Amino acid sequence: MRSSNHLIGVLNFLTFLLSIPILGGGIWLSSRANNTDCLKFLQWPLIIIGISIMVVSLAGFAGACYRNTFLMWAYLFVMFFIIAALLGFIIFAYVVTDKGSGRPLTNRAYSDYYLQDYSGWLKDRVASDSYWHKIGSCIRDSKVCGKMGRTKNGVPETADTFFSRKLSSIESGCCKPPTECGFTYVNETLWSSSGGAVYSTDCNTWNNDQQQLCYSCNSCKAGLLANLRKSWRKVSVINIVILIILVIAYVVGCAAFRNNRRIDNDEPYGEARMTKSQPSRIHL
Repeated sequence: MRSSNHLIGVLNFLTFLLSIPILGGGIWLSSRANNTDCLKFLQWPLIIIGISIMVVSLAGFAGACYRNTFLMWAYLFVMFFIIAALLGFIIFAYVVTDKGSGRPLTNRAYSDYYLQDYSGWLKDRVASDSYWHKIGSCIRDSKVCGKMGRTKNGVPETADTFFSRKLSSIESGCCKPPTECGFTYVNETLWSSSGGAVYSTDCNTWNNDQQQLCYSCNSCKAGLLANLRKSWRKVSVINIVILIILVIAYVVGCAAFRNNRRIDNDEPYGEARMTKSQPSRIHL
């Protein structure tokens, strides 16, 4: 079992390195929160978990290398809660992003997004008027819709060219009216409602004012949810890999901890733990 200390040291060093992607994932979500995702609380649990894994991995590494029983005990105690927290975060991320996706359209490369396709806590939070006011302002300030414009020789792209573009969920939901409205394309963020089959709330909400567009539409809320779902799923894949490695490191860490206690108690490896209560009698 002496090799367990070396193995746990290697695993903790590897875990320390792999905690960097977790921290990076949190920072990436934070950067998106300031641009397109606009939800500024989701990244903090991931950042805290990433930093915690870094610190605990160093403690476990030191405990294994120097056979420090206290550090190993502290490592195992704290790592248990980190593993539980990471597992809880992964489950939470999958549960709240379980439902919802874009609806494919005929003769369109992009999809349309509908709020009724989503459900659960995240949808209720995003769709609430008080919270959406901040999110809508964040999306507008990111100027994502203003960046959609494309011209050729000073002329806006044609409708057929626009329809063949693969728009992001934010662009599709917030920067143009839903396709069902039947509006006529003028440019990426300017549509004529003449002759349109207006029969939904979002069709009436759409406004060609570049400061309004469809930022208050349910399709914009659905587009944001689709964007969050995509971001969270990417980060969760990394988290699952890290979780598996953490569990392996934890199991080996338990073995290393027992090995350290055996050495502290001066117990030779393989010593029998059972002794006979009475010496054997020799029968003549």
